[in-house]
Amino acid sequence: MSSEVVFGNAGAEGASRGGWFAGHFMTPGDDARSTSVLEVKWGVHPAGDSRTQWAVNAAATTLSILVKGRFRLQFPEQEILLDREGDYALWLPGVPHYWSALEDSTIVTVRWPSVSGDSSAIKN
Repeated sequence: MSSEVVFGNAGAEGASRGGWFAGHFMTPGDDARSTSVLEVKWGVHPAGDSRTQWAVNAAATTLSILVKGRFRLQFPEQEILLDREGDYALWLPGVPHYWSALEDSTIVTVRWPSVSGDSSAIKN
């Protein structure tokens, strides 16, 4: 490992990867943020931003935590509204979801494990 302590700005460092700043996709491999254990995203979504197609992770459990704003997560059996700082949703592998930002929102998302190609869109 090149350093035992790593610091920076999650938004800036993840900008080229859709907000993802820690996980298997980080290079070089000796970077402390390069890991197959988990991946972390700092998601900044303007009001109206959405993922309208169902997506699913085959292997990863996902945790999304609201930092600010109002954010809706849709699952096959229920809708979850994150509207207080600290509200979260956690879902297991194989659970389809999509989302929309009802207000300008910041979301921290953690997935584990970090597996290349694990997330896929579901064809309707």
